[in-house]
Amino acid sequence: MNHVFIIAEAGVNHNGSMELAKQLVDVAVAAGADAVKFQTFKAANLVSKKAEKADYQKQTTSAEESQFDMIKKFELNEAAHHKLIAYCQEKGIEFLSTPFDHDSIELLHSLNLKTFKIPSGEITNLPYLRHIGRLNKDVILSTGMANLGEVEAAIDILIGAGTAHNKISILHANTEYPTPMRDVNLRAMQTIGQAFNLPYGYSDHTQGIEVPIAAVALGASVIEKHFTLDRNMEGPDHKASLEPDELTAMVQSIRNIELALGSQIKQPSPSETKNKLIARKSIVAKTAINKGEYLSKDNLCVKRPGTGISPMRWDELLGSVAQRDYQADELI
Repeated sequence: MNHVFIIAEAGVNHNGSMELAKQLVDVAVAAGADAVKFQTFKAANLVSKKAEKADYQKQTTSAEESQFDMIKKFELNEAAHHKLIAYCQEKGIEFLSTPFDHDSIELLHSLNLKTFKIPSGEITNLPYLRHIGRLNKDVILSTGMANLGEVEAAIDILIGAGTAHNKISILHANTEYPTPMRDVNLRAMQTIGQAFNLPYGYSDHTQGIEVPIAAVALGASVIEKHFTLDRNMEGPDHKASLEPDELTAMVQSIRNIELALGSQIKQPSPSETKNKLIARKSIVAKTAINKGEYLSKDNLCVKRPGTGISPMRWDELLGSVAQRDYQADELI
């Protein structure tokens, strides 16, 4: 059975509070996620002071606040990273964070993160990709807003810089928060995995949990999903995030799908083998049959249970001679 790597995306839903960040870790642990992911950036390196906010950010934050001012509040300094990494180790969950600039890449590298998550917005950032590629870490690459050619170029840069092909996983994604169902295009996830012969998954921004569950049924080996303590909290991403009970339901559903996918071999399962004798049928006497009488469709029929001669031998029995007397409904 393949284990789906589930990333509970805390992102910036800690609102700059270490207390809230630790509570988010607790929720991810309780839900059964494999990793909890934050975001590492310096606002001054990420956006210009005149950069506009995305439409969904405008709807969930103050109109007077610039994108720079909005994300500045969510910066996690080096000390915060040390605290969160230690807390995740204590709780038994992997700490991940997405770097958004070169200083942040170096910080996470110095903290010995074994996996680097590249966000969709950086897939066309050659210097950034080359920087991460040189580290030869495990890489999870999100591909929102990208076409197949841009995905190929990003992978080539990572590999050309030094990252081994087998260390890359690739995520289909859509960067609209929340993503309309008509724009999910989940089959594209399989396309990118097959095109580049890489493990594939899905970074989900839809409302609800059905799409990531469907992604697992379609072969996703990685699932990433935003979550929050409360969707009514202030901040840009809370409204498009799962609440704790929903995150738990998603993880449990994915674990169930893992079990349900099974192998590709078609054979009776251990649990249903006992049902064969009950649910299948046998050839039985339709009427009373005397010894020496020819067996025919007039005195034979097929009924449960399946403990006698299989109906697949029907043609073989027709025209043969009864070796003894049979009562109606008696197994032949």
